[in-house]
Amino acid sequence: MTERCETCGNDTWAKPSLAVDAIATRNGKNGMEILLIRRGNDPWKGAWAFPGGFVDEGEDPKDAVLRELLEETGLIGDSPCLYTVRGNPNRDPRKHIVSIFYRVDVDSESTPIGGDDAAYAAWVEADVVINEGMAGDHLEVLLSL
Repeated sequence: MTERCETCGNDTWAKPSLAVDAIATRNGKNGMEILLIRRGNDPWKGAWAFPGGFVDEGEDPKDAVLRELLEETGLIGDSPCLYTVRGNPNRDPRKHIVSIFYRVDVDSESTPIGGDDAAYAAWVEADVVINEGMAGDHLEVLLSL
């Protein structure tokens, strides 16, 4: 029999949290540009990151990545396609968080606007981001594109 929490009814097994991140790119004047946000909160406040966040209970991760993209950049995405999954238990200082990274199509002429917990959103040249760095393991993902 599985042990259950008397308050919430969930089982008592420790679990990682599930997050999603959107990867959108376009061809810019000086090469590849990536749709990124500047994180508005810790950890990594002020760092570049792919738009993303936590999957809500009962939500399909493909729906979550499109929701997070819209909330953090104001852009509508479609056709999420699995790119990679990152799950190192130490990848985030808050707790064990597994993130599913999706390639997502967006209008390449669109202008992003930072929202929700994103302080800023923009199309950023790959070289700029590589020189400045990114939150957590996001640079590692960018370099694998």
